[in-house]
Amino acid sequence: MKIDGFLLGMLGAVALALLFPQLGTANGPLHLGLVTAIGIGFVFFLHGAALAPAALKAGAANWRLHLLVHGSTFVLFPAIGFLLFRLAEPVASFEVRTGIFYLCALPSTISSSVAMTALGRGNVAGAIFDATLSGLIGMVVTPALVALVADAHGHMALLPAMLDIARTLLLPFVLGQVARAWIGGFITRNKAWTSRIDRLVILLIVFGAFSESTAAGVWTRTDPLVLAGVLVTVLALLFVVLALTRLAARLLGFSLPDEVAAVFCGSKKSLANGAPMAAILFGQSPSLGLIMLPVMLYHQAQLFVCTILARRYAAQAEAEALTPQP
Repeated sequence: MKIDGFLLGMLGAVALALLFPQLGTANGPLHLGLVTAIGIGFVFFLHGAALAPAALKAGAANWRLHLLVHGSTFVLFPAIGFLLFRLAEPVASFEVRTGIFYLCALPSTISSSVAMTALGRGNVAGAIFDATLSGLIGMVVTPALVALVADAHGHMALLPAMLDIARTLLLPFVLGQVARAWIGGFITRNKAWTSRIDRLVILLIVFGAFSESTAAGVWTRTDPLVLAGVLVTVLALLFVVLALTRLAARLLGFSLPDEVAAVFCGSKKSLANGAPMAAILFGQSPSLGLIMLPVMLYHQAQLFVCTILARRYAAQAEAEALTPQP
């Protein structure tokens, strides 16, 4: 099995933060607060420049698929997250519960949703449309959902959170879309480099978040059983949403390609969007690492589980193609 270099990078960033937290704090020698702020803006500028409007048009007509995907992402997931947030109050800290809810409020991921849909012989055009639109919707809906929950507990105000996201993520994205006419070709030809920059910024955010949490003593105050509970919760969440989106697709009479797109786009959560937004929304909290932990665990779990599921879908598609039609 090929070793995931990005997973190793995240593990290395966490280990380095645990051993040398003073390096990664916002005011440390690396000045990660400033570096990651610039990096986040640059990454979303690249995302804007890379988005081809023509690619969205091909998958725009399938409204039932879009409703299921975005209903799962921004209604089902947050509803489950809010239920967990309330039920876990007697046994988990506010930061742990916020991390779980934050995961549930995130948009779908673009690259792996499309890749898994293609691997599973699904509706790739629909997946591109839904995953891209999900990221755009998430810039507004995710901070609004999180702020509504956190604001009710006196931890976050809605308007400042929305303005921070608009200034740090949406504005660079729009500028990138404007600049696409001049640099779009270059970005398309160098997708590998833009992907590396994206991942580097995520690793810096992870390093900074865990450094701040280590320096503040968050990990020494957190019961290991709580961390194990987070892992179990994340895995259960993934399997529940996979099952529900698959069931909904079949009840709605979706074709197999549409079911594949619905299951993968509707169950995934974006670390690429989640890490920058967490740095903006929770950047002042010493527990940022703890809040980001569910997103990091879910990211790895969804890649592993969905790869297996995509191969099964591909085998099913091949079997159906070989079956004589009446």
